[in-house]
Amino acid sequence: MTPDQMRDASLLELFKLEAEAQTQVLNGGLLVLERDPRHAGSLEACMRAAHSLKGAARIVGLDAGVKVAHVMEDCLVEAQEGRLLLSPEHIDALLQGADLLLGLGTPPAQPGVLDPAIDALVARLGALARGLPVPPAAPVKAPVAETASTEPPVRAPVIEPPVAPTPPRQEASEPGGEGRARILRVSAERLDHLLDISSKSLVEFQRIKPLGDSLQRLKRLQATARRALDVAREALPKGAVDAQAEAMLLETRQALGECQQLLAQHMTDLDDFGWQGGQRAQSLYDAALASRMRPFADVLAGQERMLRDLSRALGKQVRLVVEGEGTQVDRDVLERLEAPLTHLLRNALDHGIETPERRLAQGKPAEGQILIRARHHAGMLLLELRDDGGGVDLEKLRRAVIERGFATEQTGEQLTEDELLAFLFLPGFSMRDQVTEVSGRGVGLDAVQHMVRQLRGGVRMQQRQGEGSTFHLEVPLTLSVVRSLVVEVGGEAYALPLAHIERMTRLQAEDIVQLEGRQHFWSEGQHVGLIAASQILQRPEGKPSDNGIPVVLLRDRDSLFGLVVERFIGERTLVVMPLDARLGKVQDVSAGALLDDGTPVLILDVEDMLHSVAKLLGSGRLERVDRSARQQAGSKRKRVLVVDDSLTVRELERKLLLSRGYDVAVAVDGMDGWNALRAEHFDLLITDIDMPRMDGIELVTLVRRDSRLQSLPVMVVSYKDREEDRRRGLDAGADYYLAKASFHDEALLDAVVDLVGEPHE
Repeated sequence: MTPDQMRDASLLELFKLEAEAQTQVLNGGLLVLERDPRHAGSLEACMRAAHSLKGAARIVGLDAGVKVAHVMEDCLVEAQEGRLLLSPEHIDALLQGADLLLGLGTPPAQPGVLDPAIDALVARLGALARGLPVPPAAPVKAPVAETASTEPPVRAPVIEPPVAPTPPRQEASEPGGEGRARILRVSAERLDHLLDISSKSLVEFQRIKPLGDSLQRLKRLQATARRALDVAREALPKGAVDAQAEAMLLETRQALGECQQLLAQHMTDLDDFGWQGGQRAQSLYDAALASRMRPFADVLAGQERMLRDLSRALGKQVRLVVEGEGTQVDRDVLERLEAPLTHLLRNALDHGIETPERRLAQGKPAEGQILIRARHHAGMLLLELRDDGGGVDLEKLRRAVIERGFATEQTGEQLTEDELLAFLFLPGFSMRDQVTEVSGRGVGLDAVQHMVRQLRGGVRMQQRQGEGSTFHLEVPLTLSVVRSLVVEVGGEAYALPLAHIERMTRLQAEDIVQLEGRQHFWSEGQHVGLIAASQILQRPEGKPSDNGIPVVLLRDRDSLFGLVVERFIGERTLVVMPLDARLGKVQDVSAGALLDDGTPVLILDVEDMLHSVAKLLGSGRLERVDRSARQQAGSKRKRVLVVDDSLTVRELERKLLLSRGYDVAVAVDGMDGWNALRAEHFDLLITDIDMPRMDGIELVTLVRRDSRLQSLPVMVVSYKDREEDRRRGLDAGADYYLAKASFHDEALLDAVVDLVGEPHE
């Protein structure tokens, strides 16, 4: 078998795995659509599956598969856009197409056997998509089961499913060859089990050190006991004990000495065992971890050939250049990167690289270049995919955004370059006027972003018009091991993946401000919202730190927020231990792990935490992050909430009350004040009347209706000084009404003292 044949066999095997996975999606989705033809989720999933199978079939050179998947995609898109209502006849044809695609990936396949069925199916689906009547066709039986039954039984040590295709250069035709690398295909489950056992062994060996420390303490106790015995023996006067007692004392001293010697020997043996066993456990863990790693070049198998075939079909010339192809990446990450890379390469060739004639006219070489660069950085895999094509025509993109109704004419003209490029990642958005087998669906970049996010990574795009485009992908090196910051929340340890952490900091109480009902602090030119981890995780709030409030700045896509924790424990590399499937999806948690001392720790799901924060904001139940410290301070100083939409008045009142010794919080309107009142304790409310969103009368009314707040003293300070205005405020429930026209320092402070007394009591 030639190297090319071996390469094709490996790619076909990968296509078989892809076909098995995607046809499962198709079968499940089509059965749902048979009951509910307008089910949007199933239509989207089936269309994505057909689109992925089309790309996979193109890579391995299965033109028949490309045709079948493309016509299936056409039919599903027609249904998705409402131009076609799927009937049982459509479902039959689509299921038949799924069976054919699965059959194409099942070797050995006799060339030409399925051609008539494929041509008939393509014609049938094409007619159905256009709404033309067609006679019912007999279902095509995919040759999966038949092939499987005729294959000889597989002997060990080959275990299915394969982890990866065997690289051609590692298979040799000669039977011997001691220098030839041997390949053993092992199931992913076995590798995961091996890694799990090795990580637990490593953790167990960490427990030898505290055991050695306890034996050292025992040795010191024995030495102390022997010295005490010697002192007691010497303190006895001569002749005070008989010969028998003297012999027993000597025997006891001798036994203690032997125990010390034996203990010292065992401690030496334990130290040697602990060091050697720890080294071997570490080596076993490293080897198990390395067995999951593969060179980045493995994911590029077949990509160059795909680019060559596609460039010929498009009448273009292109060369693929790879840097960092030896970069080691986890097997699972690498396999899940294949589809996004395929989409990006096809996108670069179809949308970026120009025809040879146009390139020559622009002073470029006739052959275009696509560069892929892979490297490690801070526990992440950084991928850069760059082409030297024409870049993105921003004005054409701007027109497409406006014409497709994504923005008005006025808004579209004001969009920046980054905002315009973000539209390219929207589902269904394409700059192509016509749909081809290569592009035009608006699925490619949307699918790339979707799959990269599933890897807990990110993707962004840059371009220079006339010079080309660059895509930057950042994904974890492995899904089995995650570098994390371990923190303490509610007395328990939790881990935050470093990939989401912008930085760590400590805040003082005066660094925190309240804006629109939320606490913020100023960081590098922007306001960052604060959230208490104890509230999200429903843990009791711990003791406040003496040297500031520990905050972890977390970034997820375009969101940045500060997570308040109790203590930074430190950075750790954790082996991911998936949660039991019977638990389902645990809110805000992605997996578990063990620390070096065997302490269990939960790895937090940052994206899920954002959803939890959104729910808390929507319900108005977001608590203050420094409430314990403020409540402790509140036991010494009385707290006053000032609600006024005027910055001048608000600051004047705040400074007056602070100078008198009160603890003061401010709110910018009635709604902001209501949120603050529900979140923490106050001894007095001072409010204006005329304010946006919620005026002072509404605020006072809500306070008096709330069972927890109805006894709170309320003072109204307003420009309205008519008697009817004063009566209106007092009728709503205010305890004191002060007109700003007669407002002066002592009047306000005297009124506050009358209502709540001196600040310190």
